[in-house]
Amino acid sequence: MITANYLGMPLELDDTLDNENREYFACCAKHEFRLQRCCNCHLFRYPPQTACPWCTDLKADWVPVEGKGTVHSYTEVHHAIQPAFKQHVPYLILLVELDTQSGKPTATEGLRVIGNLTTADGTLAPKEQVARVGIGTRMRMVFTDVAPGLALPQWTIDEAADSKGEAWRYRPD
Repeated sequence: MITANYLGMPLELDDTLDNENREYFACCAKHEFRLQRCCNCHLFRYPPQTACPWCTDLKADWVPVEGKGTVHSYTEVHHAIQPAFKQHVPYLILLVELDTQSGKPTATEGLRVIGNLTTADGTLAPKEQVARVGIGTRMRMVFTDVAPGLALPQWTIDEAADSKGEAWRYRPD
């Protein structure tokens, strides 16, 4: 069992965790981003699960995946429910569509991974960085170490990526 504290919120990976999630978090702990790839249809899947959501095959391999992509959607949190997060508002929760398998299995379904916006060292991003991110922003994965054997996959702005115009952001009234 691994117990940790992330920004004042208790986290626990216990013995009841299924094999798929145990393997996923073991890779993240080593700062390796690996996802299941179906042995039948060869599509990646996230989150980890027992069967392929596309063809229902049970066999999968854990394959290294480049943690780079584009913001597909986001939520900007201004009223944190978790007390420890209040000092970090506003913060972003991002849904990033990975370059790997983009547009597959269909044009509207891609391989999308959720995580917080952080700085390159894995700490929640400051307000100035939050203001730079919107739909279309290029991101790269980083890991936040929260305990021995536990690291969370997060997102930071990919400063090395070519920008293709301004990212779209919701404009409040």
